[in-house]
Amino acid sequence: MITINTQILGEDEKSIKTAAEILRNGGLVAFPTETVYGLGADAANENAVKKIFKAKGRPSDNPLIVHISTPDMLPEIVRHIPECAKILMDAFMPGPITLIMNKNSRVGNAVTAGLDTVAVRFPSHETARRLISEAGVPVAAPSANLSGKPSPTIARHVICDLNGRVDAIISGGECSAGVESTVIDCTGEYPVILRPGIITYDDIKEYIPEIQTDKNVLTALKEGEAPKCPGMKYKHYAPDADVTVVEGEPSAVASAIKKLISENAGKKIGVLSCTGEKYDGAFTLYTKNGNAGYAHSLFTLLRGFDEEGVDIVFAEFCINDKYSVSVKNRLYKSAGNKIIYV
Repeated sequence: MITINTQILGEDEKSIKTAAEILRNGGLVAFPTETVYGLGADAANENAVKKIFKAKGRPSDNPLIVHISTPDMLPEIVRHIPECAKILMDAFMPGPITLIMNKNSRVGNAVTAGLDTVAVRFPSHETARRLISEAGVPVAAPSANLSGKPSPTIARHVICDLNGRVDAIISGGECSAGVESTVIDCTGEYPVILRPGIITYDDIKEYIPEIQTDKNVLTALKEGEAPKCPGMKYKHYAPDADVTVVEGEPSAVASAIKKLISENAGKKIGVLSCTGEKYDGAFTLYTKNGNAGYAHSLFTLLRGFDEEGVDIVFAEFCINDKYSVSVKNRLYKSAGNKIIYV
């Protein structure tokens, strides 16, 4: 792969103008959002969009999300706005939610992986909105990491993965949500959650009582099934270490992990703990409180195991609250659905 001279930019006006010009000219820019950092290209430029897949090593059948800076951009992207989408937009946009609608003819197949639908997001992050507005184009953007790796929530991790692969990286602060947007399919009889996020089933149900959750949120797609949104088909969020989720009541999980540590003597073991349990013989990293905190810190902690060079990670899961499905969705995918129930 040809190495690109990547510019590291700030969030000042000059930097935003530079990054916007790069997007208009068909280049790639990584930028912060409230969820995770995104890797953006002009969504109307097929050649630019294809560069995203090359830079990330991303499979071409994995669709992208189109980011807008104002709802006025929607006519460039979708044929019409379903009533359920209007309700969700009024309730949660701008914010960490993505809506799938039927695309119009101006949206290319590279963005949608050949689907007749397109995923659209209106981020609340000020820098993201300023960049898209200055560029004057809808921006197709997956997470700004190498394909399959944990999504980046700080600029350092973007630079680690993509320096030399993209034209510019806007170095902002830590992403406030720390987990990707909730994705909802609005094209059917009832809206369906395809990917859970910080905006939860319970939150959405207050506005749309008929909301449903796709069966593949916590299971892998079957052979030959096409992903309807990013993150449904391939192993995601995985550190270099082999990850296993250990799920159950806290005392049972702790006992099981301590046994697993002893059974893997000679290997460098990592433990991801949400309970504060101490584990002798393992490099342990602790999530923030509750599942909202677990979600916020998950990707950074998974990358921390890579930095420590561990061989195996055992991840606790013991908490049940409204964010449980969002955490499980990411944990299960990082482990390739290797789960021990105790």
